[in-house]
Amino acid sequence: MASIREHVPQSEEKVVFDRYHLMTHMVKAVDSVRKEEHRQLREEGRDLLTGTKYLWLYSRENLPESRREEFALLRKKRLRTARAWAIKESLRDLWTYQSPAWARKHFESWYGWAVRSRLRSVKALARMLRKYLENIMTFFKHRITNAVSEALNSKIQTIKKRACSFRNREHFKIAIYFHCGGLNLLPVTHKNV
Repeated sequence: MASIREHVPQSEEKVVFDRYHLMTHMVKAVDSVRKEEHRQLREEGRDLLTGTKYLWLYSRENLPESRREEFALLRKKRLRTARAWAIKESLRDLWTYQSPAWARKHFESWYGWAVRSRLRSVKALARMLRKYLENIMTFFKHRITNAVSEALNSKIQTIKKRACSFRNREHFKIAIYFHCGGLNLLPVTHKNV
């Protein structure tokens, strides 16, 4: 960020903190709460959270149909993990707003809930997001993510692994162009006239 601020004019208005990475941090915070609570419950002889890790990491709409009823019952048990999950789901709603003003209002409401949650990892995340709020809000101006560049980078890393590294930069560049260039490599057929 320091380098971007130094070299990119009006960087504060241009840098967008990507939703995917922000939600990854939020999911880690939920999992941290789950681990801590699971440990405490097991010490009390209760296996309430055993085998539920991924239920808490799913988003509302991706929850497996076969486990929805079980998950609904778990959420009603006043678990700290359930509270962390609800806070996560509320944060996801931030990116559904069309108006930056309404998005900011939602964030402020979410932030208040998160810092009063008495969940250490959630509070720490909320404070981090508050620190970078202006670059989170730039999403509503530009409406972009880095998903395409992340996918391309992933493909390039796969090319690199398959080749067991490259000794020659030019060969590496050619491999990237070949695999990522979008070339149509189907054979050309000639019709007899």
